[in-house]
Amino acid sequence: MIRSIAIDDEFLALEIIENYVDRLPLVQLVQTFTNPLESLAILGTDHIDLVFLDIDMPDMNGIEFVQSLKEPPLIIFTTAYSQFAPEAFEIDAVDYLIKPIPFERFLKAVQKAQQRLNQKDNRNQQNCLFVKSDYKTFRVDHHEILFIEGMKDFISINTLKRKIPTLLTINSILEKLPSAEFIRVHRSFVVSINKITSIERNHIYIDEIMIPIGDVFRDELMKRIS
Repeated sequence: MIRSIAIDDEFLALEIIENYVDRLPLVQLVQTFTNPLESLAILGTDHIDLVFLDIDMPDMNGIEFVQSLKEPPLIIFTTAYSQFAPEAFEIDAVDYLIKPIPFERFLKAVQKAQQRLNQKDNRNQQNCLFVKSDYKTFRVDHHEILFIEGMKDFISINTLKRKIPTLLTINSILEKLPSAEFIRVHRSFVVSINKITSIERNHIYIDEIMIPIGDVFRDELMKRIS
């Protein structure tokens, strides 16, 4: 199931997207917004795969909004203007739909998004990943990872053998890891679910290592371990 949101300052445009999504069993429209800034909370705490995004909006246009996101989800632009297409594809948009949008064209765009997500899932099914650290590339087996800590400009992958600093973000490393085995528990921490030894109040323990639990991540953590 593709979890999506739609952002457009026109209510009629949002209604059309809702109607189209209702006809597609492979997509769930989680929420709609008339202002892109209002969607930041759900993009920061919930798992959203895809955004249907208008471009010409007050305060901040759609392209500027995507550029402001550290790790944007997949984007399908929905707009009445063709002149922004080169900029849209420069930021790796899945597709660029011109209003009024025929359903068949909408379906084709969603299928493109599904293909990209399938490719990412296939990568996640591997049992290891390769990361660059300084001038070396390390192979890291998934089962060796204890937790990942986000620093200011890099992350530290903490394994059974070593700590590996690498110039990635928390969101980008999550895309490389199987979601069934790893979970984000704090703005700065991802843990291996199988390595958790205990949970006490606002902390997770991996043996003697104590990791904080962020308030916005607590409910999802408890669902996953229950």
